[in-house]
Amino acid sequence: METLSLGTPLLWGGFLVFVLAMLALDLGVFHRKAHVVGFREALVWSLVWIGLALLFNLGVYLLYGSKPAVEFLTGYLVEKSLSVDNIFVFVVIFGALGIPAIHQHRVLFWGILSALVLRAVMIFAGVAMLERFHWLIYVFGAFLVLTGVKLFLARNKESHPEDGRALRIARRLIPSTPRLDGSRFFTVENGRRVATPLLMALILVEVTDVIFALDSIPAIFAITRDPFIVFTSNIFAILGLRSLFFLLAGMVDKFVYLKHGLAAVLVFVGVKMAAVDLVKVPSVISLAVIAAILGAAIAASLVRARRIAATPAPAPAPAPGSS
Repeated sequence: METLSLGTPLLWGGFLVFVLAMLALDLGVFHRKAHVVGFREALVWSLVWIGLALLFNLGVYLLYGSKPAVEFLTGYLVEKSLSVDNIFVFVVIFGALGIPAIHQHRVLFWGILSALVLRAVMIFAGVAMLERFHWLIYVFGAFLVLTGVKLFLARNKESHPEDGRALRIARRLIPSTPRLDGSRFFTVENGRRVATPLLMALILVEVTDVIFALDSIPAIFAITRDPFIVFTSNIFAILGLRSLFFLLAGMVDKFVYLKHGLAAVLVFVGVKMAAVDLVKVPSVISLAVIAAILGAAIAASLVRARRIAATPAPAPAPAPGSS
């Protein structure tokens, strides 16, 4: 796969200014006061982020043509779908640490802000490594296939990040308290400064994103190695993650087949990446296959949820001794 360089310094600078402006608008205007993000607000913001991504995609098409535009759309779809898997973990983290809904947006905002920086570093490091060591593309492809198989085998297992090594190390290194103090990450207890559960949740959110980035970034390298397309599709998917979390947090149990679809997507892009020197899969075909896999997984999940909702509950057993 040939490495391109679409983004000019002006485009890079403009995109970064746009991201910073949207983050400032989000935190400084719309979420200056802590509040519970409702379904309607989450839906509006989700549509805003998706609309901005599609508008950006149109700009790529007008500037560079159909191939980079399809690559961006495919990469965005892959990153967006894989980010949904983060939501399953975030729900567990907030529930286990007792983070109220009113403070969850603050944790996700700072977690995603850190994720933007970490992903940028990982993307540019990955591009540089692939340019210098072409054989790594086979390693990345095999890694994605193994990750997809592992995700499929572990699809029914519950995640317990609150019992993981990352939180144990954080608590060992940072004095903490189980007591919340509003929206503060630190508080004073018994005369010393300690971390609140919000900071512990933030640490777990950041660790989770790094882990998922190890899957998602190689996945988009199977689609394109243009740093501008890889970076922008990643960032648009991450920027919409918070609103998507509040939109889907109460419905994650309904998407029972989503992990099946994500596993299939990882295997597909892994095979595509590993076989890049043998078979050239057109970008349009990749987009169609990935969209079909995810669409089938979501449709099957919704059909199953509807059948379960329509099934009448079993009648209660009669009390002992009743006639």
